Amino acid sequence: MDTDIAEGCAARTSILVVDDHTTFAELLTGALSQEPDLRSVGVADDVESSVRLCAALRPDVVVMDYHLSGGNGVTASARILRERPGTRIVMLTGDPTQHVLEAAASTGICAFLPKDGSLATLLETIRNARCGTMAVHPSLLAAPARRPATEVPALTQRELQVLRLMAEGHGVGANARLLNITPNTCRGYVKTILAKLGAHSQLEAVAAASRLGLLTARS
Repeated sequence: MDTDIAEGCAARTSILVVDDHTTFAELLTGALSQEPDLRSVGVADDVESSVRLCAALRPDVVVMDYHLSGGNGVTASARILRERPGTRIVMLTGDPTQHVLEAAASTGICAFLPKDGSLATLLETIRNARCGTMAVHPSLLAAPARRPATEVPALTQRELQVLRLMAEGHGVGANARLLNITPNTCRGYVKTILAKLGAHSQLEAVAAASRLGLLTARS
């Protein structure tokens, strides 16, 4: 975790688990109870209950499954974030398509992980999410379809470097150190990248870059 976002993140993180598979939800809440800095505050199993419980319990982080009764995790996330924009949502999916990634990112969630991934990765993502970082698992950055070159925005070599570090889940402070630039300069690059890609968040920018092949193309 970056030292520039670590302050204020020491309090125990409250988590709402949203999943309609009872066994998975019970296993995850059990795992959370073993972590000294994390605590589960409730479980929801559909869109309506997730929105209701999030409003009532005000969790720091929501772990949201994509497939839910009464809709899906994208629908639930959009409603939660309209009511409580500061909520950090980590979405899990067993259907890692580019369409799902982009739809999820457009809502303002902060992380997108495969549901069959490791528990250690999920726990670390939850911890980092509380403190403002974003993450998308490399396995979910699918090989993009070929697009005409005119549809791909022109990014400078430095912007591409920042973009690819963003895709690795690094925060602004870490990226600045890796590139030997100031955090303010790095934030300026992030702002420009978002504008060029028509994105509203770093995760949405990474999703768009994956679709356009900017994460794999040579600088």
